[in-house]
Amino acid sequence: MSPSRVLDPSASLSIPARPWLARLHPSLFGMVLGILGLSGAWQRLDRMGVGGASEISMGLLTGALSLLVLLLGLWAVKAARYPGVVRQEWSHPVQGALLALLPVSTLMAVALLVPRYPEIAGVALPVALLALVFQGTMAWHVVAALSTGQTPPELVTPALYLPTVPGGFVGAMALDALGWHGWATLLLGMGLGAWALLEMRILNRLFSGPLPPALRPTLGIEMAPGAVGALTAATLWPGLPADVLMVMLGVASGPVLAVLTRWRYWAAVPFNVGFWSFSFPLAALAGAAVEAVRHGGWPASVAITAVGLASAVVAYLAFKTLVLTAQGKLLPRV
Repeated sequence: MSPSRVLDPSASLSIPARPWLARLHPSLFGMVLGILGLSGAWQRLDRMGVGGASEISMGLLTGALSLLVLLLGLWAVKAARYPGVVRQEWSHPVQGALLALLPVSTLMAVALLVPRYPEIAGVALPVALLALVFQGTMAWHVVAALSTGQTPPELVTPALYLPTVPGGFVGAMALDALGWHGWATLLLGMGLGAWALLEMRILNRLFSGPLPPALRPTLGIEMAPGAVGALTAATLWPGLPADVLMVMLGVASGPVLAVLTRWRYWAAVPFNVGFWSFSFPLAALAGAAVEAVRHGGWPASVAITAVGLASAVVAYLAFKTLVLTAQGKLLPRV
Protein backbone atom coordinates (compact mmCIF):
# COMPACT_ATOMS: atom_id res chain seq x y z
CA MET A 1 0.00 0.00 0.00
CA SER A 2 1.48 3.36 -0.99
CA PRO A 3 1.82 6.19 1.53
CA SER A 4 -0.74 8.27 -0.38
CA ARG A 5 -3.48 5.78 0.45
CA VAL A 6 -2.90 5.56 4.19
CA LEU A 7 -5.25 8.32 5.31
CA ASP A 8 -6.29 10.22 2.18
CA PRO A 9 -9.95 9.47 1.33
CA SER A 10 -9.61 11.04 -2.10
CA ALA A 11 -6.64 8.95 -3.23
CA SER A 12 -6.97 6.80 -6.34
CA LEU A 13 -10.41 8.05 -7.31
CA SER A 14 -10.16 6.15 -10.57
CA ILE A 15 -10.07 2.82 -8.71
CA PRO A 16 -13.48 1.32 -7.88
CA ALA A 17 -14.22 1.56 -4.18
CA ARG A 18 -14.19 -1.61 -2.10
CA PRO A 19 -17.15 -2.44 0.17
CA TRP A 20 -17.44 0.16 2.91
CA LEU A 21 -16.79 -2.35 5.68
CA ALA A 22 -13.46 -3.33 4.13
CA ARG A 23 -12.53 0.37 4.10
CA LEU A 24 -13.21 0.86 7.81
CA HIS A 25 -10.09 2.73 8.94
CA PRO A 26 -8.37 2.38 12.34
CA SER A 27 -8.18 6.18 12.58
CA LEU A 28 -11.89 6.13 13.42
CA PHE A 29 -10.94 4.98 16.91
CA GLY A 30 -9.12 8.29 17.27
CA MET A 31 -12.56 9.88 17.58
CA VAL A 32 -13.37 7.63 20.53
CA LEU A 33 -10.05 8.31 22.23
CA GLY A 34 -10.34 12.07 21.80
CA ILE A 35 -13.88 12.23 23.18
CA LEU A 36 -12.95 9.99 26.10
CA GLY A 37 -9.98 12.21 26.89
CA LEU A 38 -12.21 15.28 26.81
CA SER A 39 -14.71 13.56 29.09
CA GLY A 40 -11.90 12.96 31.57
CA ALA A 41 -10.86 16.63 31.43
CA TRP A 42 -14.42 17.76 32.20
CA GLN A 43 -14.60 15.22 35.00
CA ARG A 44 -11.53 16.81 36.56
CA LEU A 45 -13.20 20.21 36.28
CA ASP A 46 -16.12 18.78 38.22
CA ARG A 47 -13.75 18.01 41.10
CA MET A 48 -13.01 21.73 41.19
CA GLY A 49 -16.70 22.46 41.64
CA VAL A 50 -17.31 23.87 38.16
CA GLY A 51 -21.05 23.85 37.55
CA GLY A 52 -22.33 21.59 34.77
CA ALA A 53 -18.96 19.87 34.30
CA SER A 54 -20.26 16.52 35.57
CA GLU A 55 -23.17 16.49 33.11
CA ILE A 56 -20.92 17.41 30.18
CA SER A 57 -18.41 14.74 31.18
CA MET A 58 -21.12 12.08 31.40
CA GLY A 59 -22.61 13.10 28.05
CA LEU A 60 -19.22 12.85 26.36
CA LEU A 61 -18.51 9.53 28.06
CA THR A 62 -21.83 8.05 26.97
CA GLY A 63 -21.32 9.17 23.39
CA ALA A 64 -17.76 7.86 23.27
CA LEU A 65 -18.70 4.48 24.73
CA SER A 66 -21.55 4.10 22.25
CA LEU A 67 -19.18 4.87 19.39
CA LEU A 68 -16.56 2.49 20.81
CA VAL A 69 -19.02 -0.40 21.03
CA LEU A 70 -20.23 0.31 17.49
CA LEU A 71 -16.73 0.44 16.02
CA LEU A 72 -15.54 -2.65 17.88
CA GLY A 73 -18.56 -4.56 16.57
CA LEU A 74 -17.97 -3.37 13.02
CA TRP A 75 -14.28 -4.20 13.29
CA ALA A 76 -15.07 -7.72 14.46
CA VAL A 77 -17.31 -8.22 11.43
CA LYS A 78 -14.63 -6.74 9.17
CA ALA A 79 -12.03 -9.16 10.58
CA ALA A 80 -14.39 -12.09 9.94
CA ARG A 81 -15.41 -11.05 6.41
CA TYR A 82 -12.17 -9.48 5.16
CA PRO A 83 -9.28 -11.15 7.03
CA GLY A 84 -6.90 -10.42 4.16
CA VAL A 85 -7.56 -6.69 4.48
CA VAL A 86 -6.91 -6.81 8.22
CA ARG A 87 -3.67 -8.72 7.68
CA GLN A 88 -2.59 -6.12 5.12
CA GLU A 89 -3.33 -3.30 7.56
CA TRP A 90 -1.47 -5.12 10.32
CA SER A 91 1.67 -5.39 8.20
CA HIS A 92 1.57 -1.76 7.03
CA PRO A 93 3.96 0.46 9.07
CA VAL A 94 1.41 3.26 9.57
CA GLN A 95 -1.91 1.46 9.60
CA GLY A 96 -0.43 -1.28 11.78
CA ALA A 97 0.54 1.36 14.34
CA LEU A 98 -2.85 3.07 14.07
CA LEU A 99 -4.52 -0.23 14.95
CA ALA A 100 -3.24 0.41 18.48
CA LEU A 101 -6.06 2.95 18.78
CA LEU A 102 -8.41 -0.02 19.34
CA PRO A 103 -6.88 -1.27 22.61
CA VAL A 104 -5.83 2.21 23.76
CA SER A 105 -9.43 3.46 23.42
CA THR A 106 -10.63 0.44 25.36
CA LEU A 107 -8.08 1.04 28.13
CA MET A 108 -9.07 4.70 28.35
CA ALA A 109 -12.71 3.66 28.73
CA VAL A 110 -11.71 1.35 31.59
CA ALA A 111 -9.70 4.15 33.25
CA LEU A 112 -12.74 6.44 33.21
CA LEU A 113 -15.48 3.94 34.00
CA VAL A 114 -14.05 1.98 36.93
CA PRO A 115 -13.63 4.99 39.27
CA ARG A 116 -17.25 5.95 38.55
CA TYR A 117 -18.63 2.42 38.80
CA PRO A 118 -16.33 0.27 40.99
CA GLU A 119 -18.77 -2.63 40.74
CA ILE A 120 -17.76 -3.27 37.12
CA ALA A 121 -14.10 -3.89 38.04
CA GLY A 122 -14.58 -7.66 37.79
CA VAL A 123 -15.67 -7.35 34.16
CA ALA A 124 -13.27 -4.51 33.32
CA LEU A 125 -10.15 -6.39 34.46
CA PRO A 126 -10.20 -9.14 31.79
CA VAL A 127 -11.14 -6.54 29.17
CA ALA A 128 -8.14 -4.42 30.18
CA LEU A 129 -5.78 -7.41 30.21
CA LEU A 130 -6.96 -8.50 26.77
CA ALA A 131 -6.46 -4.96 25.47
CA LEU A 132 -2.95 -4.89 26.96
CA VAL A 133 -2.05 -8.18 25.28
CA PHE A 134 -3.32 -6.83 21.95
CA GLN A 135 -1.43 -3.59 22.45
CA GLY A 136 1.76 -5.38 23.51
CA THR A 137 1.65 -7.59 20.43
CA MET A 138 1.36 -4.57 18.18
CA ALA A 139 4.15 -2.78 20.06
CA TRP A 140 6.43 -5.79 19.51
CA HIS A 141 5.54 -5.84 15.80
CA VAL A 142 6.15 -2.10 15.29
CA VAL A 143 9.43 -1.96 17.21
CA ALA A 144 10.74 -5.12 15.51
CA ALA A 145 10.02 -3.69 12.06
CA LEU A 146 11.55 -0.32 12.92
CA SER A 147 14.67 -1.70 14.60
CA THR A 148 15.45 -4.14 11.79
CA GLY A 149 15.14 -1.60 8.98
CA GLN A 150 11.91 -3.05 7.60
CA THR A 151 10.05 0.24 8.01
CA PRO A 152 10.63 2.49 4.97
CA PRO A 153 12.07 5.88 6.03
CA GLU A 154 9.20 7.76 4.35
CA LEU A 155 6.72 5.88 6.59
CA VAL A 156 8.42 6.74 9.87
CA THR A 157 5.74 8.95 11.45
CA PRO A 158 4.52 9.85 14.96
CA ALA A 159 1.93 7.07 14.52
CA LEU A 160 4.68 4.69 15.62
CA TYR A 161 4.36 6.07 19.14
CA LEU A 162 0.83 4.69 19.54
CA PRO A 163 1.39 1.02 20.47
CA THR A 164 4.19 1.72 22.93
CA VAL A 165 3.97 5.21 24.43
CA PRO A 166 0.31 6.31 24.71
CA GLY A 167 -0.49 2.62 24.95
CA GLY A 168 1.76 2.27 28.00
CA PHE A 169 0.58 5.49 29.61
CA VAL A 170 -3.14 4.86 29.13
CA GLY A 171 -2.67 1.24 30.15
CA ALA A 172 -1.09 2.50 33.38
CA MET A 173 -4.15 4.66 34.09
CA ALA A 174 -6.43 1.67 33.48
CA LEU A 175 -4.47 -0.62 35.80
CA ASP A 176 -4.33 2.06 38.48
CA ALA A 177 -8.11 2.44 38.31
CA LEU A 178 -8.39 -1.32 38.79
CA GLY A 179 -6.24 -1.17 41.93
CA TRP A 180 -3.04 -2.50 40.37
CA HIS A 181 -0.91 0.53 41.22
CA GLY A 182 2.42 -1.31 41.22
CA TRP A 183 1.85 -2.79 37.79
CA ALA A 184 0.61 0.60 36.62
CA THR A 185 3.91 2.25 37.59
CA LEU A 186 5.81 -0.50 35.77
CA LEU A 187 3.76 0.11 32.64
CA LEU A 188 4.36 3.84 32.91
CA GLY A 189 8.08 3.17 33.05
CA MET A 190 7.84 0.96 29.98
CA GLY A 191 6.02 3.75 28.16
CA LEU A 192 8.75 6.22 29.11
CA GLY A 193 11.41 3.79 27.90
CA ALA A 194 9.61 3.32 24.61
CA TRP A 195 9.34 7.10 24.23
CA ALA A 196 13.10 7.43 24.65
CA LEU A 197 13.68 4.54 22.25
CA LEU A 198 11.53 5.98 19.46
CA GLU A 199 11.98 9.70 19.97
CA MET A 200 15.32 10.11 18.21
CA ARG A 201 14.27 8.09 15.16
CA ILE A 202 10.94 9.86 14.73
CA LEU A 203 12.28 13.36 15.39
CA ASN A 204 15.13 12.76 12.97
CA ARG A 205 12.55 11.95 10.29
CA LEU A 206 10.38 14.96 11.15
CA PHE A 207 13.30 17.39 11.02
CA SER A 208 14.55 16.00 7.71
CA GLY A 209 11.61 17.52 5.81
CA PRO A 210 7.81 17.55 5.56
CA LEU A 211 5.94 14.27 5.66
CA PRO A 212 4.02 13.21 2.54
CA PRO A 213 0.65 15.03 2.51
CA ALA A 214 -1.38 11.88 3.27
CA LEU A 215 0.67 11.24 6.42
CA ARG A 216 0.62 14.78 7.83
CA PRO A 217 -2.56 14.25 9.89
CA THR A 218 -0.52 11.87 12.07
CA LEU A 219 1.50 14.87 13.31
CA GLY A 220 -1.06 15.32 16.08
CA ILE A 221 0.28 12.15 17.69
CA GLU A 222 3.65 13.89 18.13
CA MET A 223 2.01 15.88 20.94
CA ALA A 224 0.79 12.76 22.77
CA PRO A 225 3.79 11.43 24.78
CA GLY A 226 4.41 14.52 26.88
CA ALA A 227 0.74 15.43 27.34
CA VAL A 228 -0.49 11.92 28.15
CA GLY A 229 2.56 11.29 30.33
CA ALA A 230 1.73 14.35 32.44
CA LEU A 231 -1.88 13.23 32.79
CA THR A 232 -0.79 9.71 33.75
CA ALA A 233 1.56 10.99 36.44
CA ALA A 234 -1.22 13.18 37.86
CA THR A 235 -3.51 10.14 37.90
CA LEU A 236 -1.10 7.70 39.51
CA TRP A 237 0.15 10.16 42.13
CA PRO A 238 -2.72 12.52 43.01
CA GLY A 239 -0.57 14.30 45.57
CA LEU A 240 2.02 15.59 43.11
CA PRO A 241 2.91 19.24 43.78
CA ALA A 242 1.72 21.83 41.29
CA ASP A 243 5.34 22.74 40.48
CA VAL A 244 6.06 19.19 39.32
CA LEU A 245 2.96 19.19 37.14
CA MET A 246 3.98 22.54 35.68
CA VAL A 247 7.39 21.13 34.72
CA MET A 248 5.60 18.25 32.97
CA LEU A 249 3.30 20.68 31.19
CA GLY A 250 6.37 22.61 30.08
CA VAL A 251 7.86 19.45 28.60
CA ALA A 252 4.53 18.64 26.92
CA SER A 253 4.23 22.13 25.43
CA GLY A 254 7.38 21.69 23.34
CA PRO A 255 5.89 19.14 20.90
CA VAL A 256 2.68 21.22 20.72
CA LEU A 257 4.66 24.26 19.63
CA ALA A 258 6.70 22.13 17.21
CA VAL A 259 3.50 20.91 15.56
CA LEU A 260 2.09 24.45 15.39
CA THR A 261 5.21 25.71 13.62
CA ARG A 262 4.31 23.40 10.73
CA TRP A 263 0.66 24.37 10.57
CA ARG A 264 0.91 25.39 6.90
CA TYR A 265 1.98 21.86 5.97
CA TRP A 266 -0.79 19.94 7.71
CA ALA A 267 -3.49 22.60 7.22
CA ALA A 268 -3.01 22.34 3.46
CA VAL A 269 -4.20 18.71 3.51
CA PRO A 270 -7.95 18.22 2.94
CA PHE A 271 -9.67 17.25 6.15
CA ASN A 272 -9.96 13.54 6.88
CA VAL A 273 -10.56 11.41 9.94
CA GLY A 274 -6.81 11.20 10.58
CA PHE A 275 -6.90 14.74 12.01
CA TRP A 276 -8.56 13.32 15.13
CA SER A 277 -4.97 12.53 16.13
CA PHE A 278 -4.89 16.09 17.54
CA SER A 279 -7.84 15.52 19.88
CA PHE A 280 -6.54 13.17 22.58
CA PRO A 281 -3.18 14.93 23.16
CA LEU A 282 -4.95 18.28 23.55
CA ALA A 283 -7.58 16.78 25.86
CA ALA A 284 -4.84 15.14 27.94
CA LEU A 285 -2.95 18.43 28.10
CA ALA A 286 -6.11 20.17 29.29
CA GLY A 287 -6.70 17.49 31.93
CA ALA A 288 -3.15 17.84 33.23
CA ALA A 289 -3.56 21.64 33.30
CA VAL A 290 -6.69 21.25 35.44
CA GLU A 291 -4.72 19.15 37.92
CA ALA A 292 -1.92 21.73 38.05
CA VAL A 293 -4.43 24.52 38.68
CA ARG A 294 -6.23 22.50 41.36
CA HIS A 295 -3.05 21.53 43.18
CA GLY A 296 -1.63 25.03 42.96
CA GLY A 297 -4.79 26.74 44.16
CA TRP A 298 -4.80 28.99 41.09
CA PRO A 299 -7.88 30.61 39.51
CA ALA A 300 -10.36 28.11 38.12
CA SER A 301 -10.68 30.27 35.00
CA VAL A 302 -7.29 28.98 33.84
CA ALA A 303 -8.48 25.36 34.00
CA ILE A 304 -11.81 26.23 32.37
CA THR A 305 -9.99 27.99 29.53
CA ALA A 306 -7.73 24.98 28.92
CA VAL A 307 -10.66 22.56 28.78
CA GLY A 308 -12.69 25.02 26.72
CA LEU A 309 -9.96 25.23 24.07
CA ALA A 310 -9.69 21.44 23.88
CA SER A 311 -13.48 21.22 23.64
CA ALA A 312 -13.52 23.73 20.78
CA VAL A 313 -10.98 21.65 18.84
CA VAL A 314 -12.99 18.45 19.37
CA ALA A 315 -16.21 20.23 18.41
CA TYR A 316 -14.58 21.45 15.19
CA LEU A 317 -13.30 17.96 14.38
CA ALA A 318 -16.75 16.51 15.05
CA PHE A 319 -18.39 19.08 12.77
CA LYS A 320 -15.94 18.43 9.94
CA THR A 321 -16.43 14.68 10.39
CA LEU A 322 -20.21 15.04 10.11
CA VAL A 323 -19.72 17.03 6.92
CA LEU A 324 -17.48 14.31 5.49
CA THR A 325 -20.03 11.66 6.46
CA ALA A 326 -22.86 13.58 4.78
CA GLN A 327 -20.72 13.86 1.64
CA GLY A 328 -19.93 10.13 1.69
CA LYS A 329 -16.21 10.83 2.07
CA LEU A 330 -15.58 9.60 5.62
CA LEU A 331 -13.91 6.36 4.54
CA PRO A 332 -11.04 6.09 2.04
CA ARG A 333 -12.07 4.71 -1.34
CA VAL A 334 -9.44 1.98 -1.42
